[in-house]
Amino acid sequence: MLVVAAVLSGCQASSGSGDGSGSGDGGREEPTSAPTRPSGYGTAFLATKECSSFGRETFTEVPCTSERAAARVVARYDGKVGEGPSCPATTDFVLHVSEQKPSADEDGDGAVPQGYACMRNLQAPHPGDPGGGGGPRTIVGDCVYSAGAGEVRETACDGKGKESPEYKVTAAVKERTGCPASTALYVQLGGAKPVGCARPL
Repeated sequence: MLVVAAVLSGCQASSGSGDGSGSGDGGREEPTSAPTRPSGYGTAFLATKECSSFGRETFTEVPCTSERAAARVVARYDGKVGEGPSCPATTDFVLHVSEQKPSADEDGDGAVPQGYACMRNLQAPHPGDPGGGGGPRTIVGDCVYSAGAGEVRETACDGKGKESPEYKVTAAVKERTGCPASTALYVQLGGAKPVGCARPL
């Protein structure tokens, strides 16, 4: 059995402060499992451009032409999320694949390596889009609300999320000094421009 865990939309948390104190980034994971991949859908399990179905507790690789296809792999990496490349900015959710040794695998070596797949829904909604209220990354155009103790969480900019938006990330810069004067909150984004400049709404 291949074990898959998903970081679903809206689960990201970031630390921020309008007073110049430190900021951080984090998230919660919701475990989900998937049965062994049926053969014939590709040379690797959940390779880039392959698709998965959604279930109440499972994600199964299916042909992208299937009526069951719900999300497409936009990037696939081996290893752990914290040790590998970041998913593309508009990724909707991440599937974590645990290392297994099934009786049949994609290349016949008796192993499916640990890794993660960056997923994009085939149809809206897209929580990973700017202002969408979710996704594994906070990006320019996203909105956040104060979750207490110097922590903020992402929410939909249109106000349709569970929490109302309080700040909007308007720019990404290398250092805080690059933020505009209207910045009231700094949010850690990661990448080449790790500082998010957020203004109050």
